[in-house]
Order: sequence, then C-alpha cells, then structure tokens
Amino acid sequence: MKHPVDVHVGKRIRHRRWMVGMTQQQLAEKVGIKFQQIQKYETGMNRVSASRLWDIAESLSVPVAFFFEGMEPSVSDHMVTQSEGGNVPADILADKEALELVRSYYAIPENQRRRLFELARVLSDAA
Repeated sequence: MKHPVDVHVGKRIRHRRWMVGMTQQQLAEKVGIKFQQIQKYETGMNRVSASRLWDIAESLSVPVAFFFEGMEPSVSDHMVTQSEGGNVPADILADKEALELVRSYYAIPENQRRRLFELARVLSDAA
C-alpha cells in the first residue's frame, strides 16, 4: 500500500520535473538511475531514499524541503476558500493546465509578464 507521504513526494517530483521541462529519462540520467525508477517514485510506488531525494533535488534545482511543502492534511483534502486565495484546488500543481499556464507565464519577458499579471488581477476582481 502506498504511503501518503511517498505519494506526495512523488507528485512534487513530477510537478517540478514538468515545470523545468525535463523528461523522466533526462532526470534519471542526471541522477544515475533508470527512468522506470523515476516513474515508480512519481507514483509513490517506491519510496525515495534520503540520498536519492538529495540528488533529485539538486538535479531539479530545488531544496529537499520543496518535496514536503503542502503536506498539511487539512489543506490537501479541501479546496482553498475565497478568503485564502480563491476557489482553486489546494493542490493546484496537480492540474496540468495550471502548470502549463505557469510555465508559459514565466516564458514571457518580465515587463510584459507584469502587465499580464495586472490584467489577470483586474479580470479576477471583475468576476
């Protein structure tokens, strides 16, 4: 049976890998393992050892703590309320469309990105 922490860590590995545009094969090569092992980590089927998590964190340019962010069960099982930031899923990184939007957003030059951000803020206030 999968442990919830292993599943959470695996999701965070997958999300970060996807955010940086890296394939499972590329991550596996950087870490020195087979891509099938990355698949098992990402689904929570296999537990990631501390040293392997360290290597993955370095390969994905994040601190190890990144993989444990958002572990509060009260947040992960519910929607974020309007007062906490809108009616969005608590695990927004689980939404592939949201991840693609974030990646696209950061690909925009900074001055245009700021203008887009302000537009989005105005449109969300109007809704």
